[in-house]
Amino acid sequence: MRVKCFICDKIESIEDFSPLAKKLRNRPIHTYLCSDCNRRIEEKTKKRIATGNFKLYKSSQQIEEDF
Repeated sequence: MRVKCFICDKIESIEDFSPLAKKLRNRPIHTYLCSDCNRRIEEKTKKRIATGNFKLYKSSQQIEEDF
């Protein structure tokens, strides 16, 4: 299966029957990130967490369950 990174538009091939390929076929809301973009986002997120200015907000589903 050919996939395209939605950040850098790099086209890669993944196995047709891999779990990632199945997820991308069955749920179009999921997007593919190449390993370079994924690593870059991971590093930047870790830097933001280390600064202390990173806030992780709870999803609205958890808030509704509390009421």
